[in-house]
Formats: sequence, C-alpha cells, structure tokens
Amino acid sequence: MPHPGGVSDDEFRAALSRLAAGVVLITAHDPDDGPRGEDVGMTATAFMSVSLEPPLVMVSVRNDSRMDDLLERQPLWAISVLSQGQRHIAGRFAMKNRISDRLLFEDIPTEQGEQAGAPLIGGALAHLECRTEQRVVAGDHTLVIGRVLAADVGGDDKGPLTYFRGKYRHLG
Repeated sequence: MPHPGGVSDDEFRAALSRLAAGVVLITAHDPDDGPRGEDVGMTATAFMSVSLEPPLVMVSVRNDSRMDDLLERQPLWAISVLSQGQRHIAGRFAMKNRISDRLLFEDIPTEQGEQAGAPLIGGALAHLECRTEQRVVAGDHTLVIGRVLAADVGGDDKGPLTYFRGKYRHLG
C-alpha cells in the first residue's frame, strides 16, 4: 500500500535490501528484571558512527520494543560487532517471538563490560561501551545516539558478518 510519499512498504524494503550492512548485537543490563537483573540483547543492522570528536555512534531500535523500553531508562549499553562465524548469534537475537533473554545468553561466551555493565560477546570483531546522549523518535523507530566510553578490537582477523538481500552473509 502506498504511503502519502508514494512508495509502498514492499518497494521501500526491496530497495533498502540492496544495501549491505554490518551486523551488531546491542546489549544492556536491566537491573530491574529479577533479583540480579537480566541481560538483554537485540540484533541490529541500522548502526553507524556519528562523530569522532566526541566519539558518538547511533543505533535504530523499533519503538516500544523491549530494547527501546530498556534504553529509555538504562543509559548504559554496548555494541558487539559480529564476525562471520557468529551468524547463529545474530539469528537467535533477531527472532520476533523470543524466549527469555536469560536463555538466549545461556551458551554464548560473554563478559560484562567495565564501563557499561552490559554483556560483550566473546569472539566479536570489536566492542563499544556507550552511554546514551540523545534519543530521537523517527517514525516507528527511535535513533539512540551514544557516547563511546570504551572500545576494543578483538584479537582475531576474521571477516565481518553482513546482511544483504534478506540474508546473513560474509565477505568473499
């Protein structure tokens, strides 16, 4: 169905599926969920650097999703840039009707980031720990801009996991 701007949902999705994107896992710790809190994660491809000075990144999260609700009250979060061998992690955290986040993290090697307290995925190409600077509602998503508090690069030289034409892929 066309929008007032003239493009249909299907046309819009088809056009944007031609843009290859890196795949990241956004994570945060929800201290209000249970006696010790719970780690929460979400796969994203709408992630980008914004500024070098100060170091800022941006991620887009669906309005009223669990991650959007959490990031509205929890300013600390992390990004793990997934490697080509981590397709199973991306798929697990992208499921729409998910099981408990606690079970999603169960067999994945993680460590809690020192700055954000959010899980960092073992074997990822890079980790960024962030603090929300600004939230901008844009249509059915919210753009979350975060100041990078800590960054590290994994020791491996694997290729990145990418998303193109509706499928996870890797370069080569």
